[in-house]
Amino acid sequence: MNDASALYLGLISGTSADSIDAALVRFDDNTPQLVDALAHPWPEDLRASILAVAQDETRLDLDAYGRLDVAIGQCFAQAAQKLLERNAAHAASVRAIGSHGQTLRHRPAGAFPFTLQVGDPSVIAERCGIDVVADFRRADVAAGGQGAPLLPAVHAMLLGRADGVRVVLNLGGIANITVLDPHGLVFGFDTGPANGLMDAWHLRHRGTAYDANGAFAASGRVDEALLAALLADPYFALPPPKSTGREHFHLAWLEQHAGVAGLSPADVQATLLELSARSIAEAIERHAPAAIDVLACGGGVHNAVLMQRLGQLLGARELASTAAHGVDPDYLEATAFAWLARQRLLGLPGNLPAVTGARGPRVLGAVYPAPR
Repeated sequence: MNDASALYLGLISGTSADSIDAALVRFDDNTPQLVDALAHPWPEDLRASILAVAQDETRLDLDAYGRLDVAIGQCFAQAAQKLLERNAAHAASVRAIGSHGQTLRHRPAGAFPFTLQVGDPSVIAERCGIDVVADFRRADVAAGGQGAPLLPAVHAMLLGRADGVRVVLNLGGIANITVLDPHGLVFGFDTGPANGLMDAWHLRHRGTAYDANGAFAASGRVDEALLAALLADPYFALPPPKSTGREHFHLAWLEQHAGVAGLSPADVQATLLELSARSIAEAIERHAPAAIDVLACGGGVHNAVLMQRLGQLLGARELASTAAHGVDPDYLEATAFAWLARQRLLGLPGNLPAVTGARGPRVLGAVYPAPR
């Protein structure tokens, strides 16, 4: 297949596990151009299982792990097929699918660092009839890196600014920032929670997956004592490179802090929103003090209260959605994994060592061929 005319398809379910994002992508030289995208819903029982395991609430035996791996792979294949059908695109027109999978654990520190994403890529390849590239993070971790974040290279291609420092802020379950220097220098890291804790607390107390527009948080008051205790977590003071996930910032982590039980659920939600906003703003002030503006993407851009609070804390720095610069904020991650799949097939590195801390550039991912 002529790569200049080929389509690639990116798939990801983030730490919030709110949906599987699928993006159909073409390339202008090496720059990804989004053709179409969709969010494919999880079955509620499967999403509940993912969140329970990711938050360390449920331990899996090997049989249960194997079943979950295949079930997630089947859902990823359904998301890809749905997007292809909507665009009347045949499997032969797609060079490869880049599947991030669903993260269950991310522990890049210690004597045996590892990162674990599931969603059997062989199942996706078999069902879609398209080669799949998956398992993007482990090569970077093996090289001494964090394995995350992997989006900064794409942020630099699509959202760089020639006249000053810009920050790209991804508001997923976890927040991460990419700092783009006008001279081409790029670095970034996970700042801590964005939506993940708020989503989990809202699900427990309101029964739905997320706090639409931040209404639940807006109905409560920030508890400064609880906020101070949460911000004292050692992760926030660690220097980059660093990355984290739901296995660290989860409800059990929240509830180990004194005072949670004595607050109304709305006050806890308000405090969690302030935790996300404050930790993000402080990370930008500390590590990107010269930033002129901040462009946000991810599900958190739709939380009006979170965006408003971030705008207040960022002071003179302009805060806007990436949509204002022609980049869909909901599908930037899925687009990036289409790019990473292409990098793998071209034998080119996908990581940025200045971001992840790896010993050098690495070709990321493994190829799972479709049946011929």
